[in-house]
Amino acid sequence: MFDAPRELVYRAFTDPDHLAAWWGPVGNSLPRDEIEFDVRPGGYQRWTEVNAADPGLRVRIHVDLTDVADGELLAGVMHVGGRLQDGIEPFETRLRLEFHDQADGRTRLVIRQWLPDHLANPSEEGWRQAFTKLDATLTDVQARS
Repeated sequence: MFDAPRELVYRAFTDPDHLAAWWGPVGNSLPRDEIEFDVRPGGYQRWTEVNAADPGLRVRIHVDLTDVADGELLAGVMHVGGRLQDGIEPFETRLRLEFHDQADGRTRLVIRQWLPDHLANPSEEGWRQAFTKLDATLTDVQARS
């Protein structure tokens, strides 16, 4: 649940400037010049995540979008490669993000990600940390409006 309208939460995932402000675990960053989006069915999202503690760890993410409904749905296949943490090999996963209005002006985000068991816990922790950053970013954007 996010204390922001659905359109704003959706934009956080589909606007390169917004994604650069919050994606990834705490301390990691996305170089803005390494983000490319073509958000439509058959389009893509590409970016690089840089690890704060070890800038040599550069995770390259490429999402082949299969389903896009403006403000409501992003789905596709996420390819994760580059120089990853020890013990994690490049992988791909199906990803589905559904954005739902709530009666109180908030947004419920439903994420489905199909991962091997050994990646489930690290992925869950990564989302948790990223959503802490997203909450702060959404608050900032709304305060400036």
